[in-house]
Amino acid sequence: MDALRDLQDWLSGRGLEVVLIILGSVLLARFISWGGNRITDRIDRNATGGDALVRSEAAKHRHSLTQVIQWAAIVLIYSIAVFFVLDRLGVPVTGLVAPATVLGVGLGFGAQRIVGDVLAGFFIITERQYGFGDVVSIQVVGGGDPAAGTVEDVTLRVTRVRSANGEVVTVPNGQIVKVVNLSRDWARAVVDVPVPSSVDVNRVNEILREVGREAFRDPAMRPLLLDPPTVMGVETLGLDEVNVRVVARTLPGKQFEVGRDLRARVVLAFRRQGLQVRQPTGPEAPSDGSTAVQEGVR
Repeated sequence: MDALRDLQDWLSGRGLEVVLIILGSVLLARFISWGGNRITDRIDRNATGGDALVRSEAAKHRHSLTQVIQWAAIVLIYSIAVFFVLDRLGVPVTGLVAPATVLGVGLGFGAQRIVGDVLAGFFIITERQYGFGDVVSIQVVGGGDPAAGTVEDVTLRVTRVRSANGEVVTVPNGQIVKVVNLSRDWARAVVDVPVPSSVDVNRVNEILREVGREAFRDPAMRPLLLDPPTVMGVETLGLDEVNVRVVARTLPGKQFEVGRDLRARVVLAFRRQGLQVRQPTGPEAPSDGSTAVQEGVR
């Protein structure tokens, strides 16, 4: 009976406090998670107007920073709750300082990679190397194919990238050795047009300039272009053909869409001007999706 009475007294006293501490920490963590999600959703709506690829650098940084602060606050809340629970259970917290120090040193040696990941993530976020919504190509330790795609999440430990095929690639921040940001401030669409060396290059340049002017006047393309596409002229020389390059500055992440549109416009413009479009086959076929043309009879 005495034991049962003591248990009831404990449950109505310290036991109830333990339950309240656990319940309060869970509710507070849920509230922080809800508030962080609301903030990030508002940042996305204000920065993109519905497009997750086109956003300002400040908005991307705020999004990543909000996620990190949310994660750190939740970890802090649960850590404090554990100490309070141990104290209510009668475990001498001060007596755990020395063992915790030894355990921390041991974990530090055993978890050097995790510490490196966290430090690397801290510098990635504070230096604004990339953020949520950026199109990046990440090279990791050991070489191999880089992880390329759109950044979906940046924490202190890992970066999650969704590839063009829809695959989610998780990269530990400490393993990153090189990052190519394809959507920082602005991007550039580069279109190389192979033409036979017998074609009048000045005529080709004028056709391409008109293609750029038409694209810049197009209401569908104008919002994606920062200025009219520029014809850079002959980029490379070959025995049978030369490459004429067209470049266009675009909104971040929109260089691929603009490049595809410009290639289609080039094909149509050359056909209107009597330059027959040929489809290279075999080893001479270009692998970069460029457009090849030859002179034809009008």
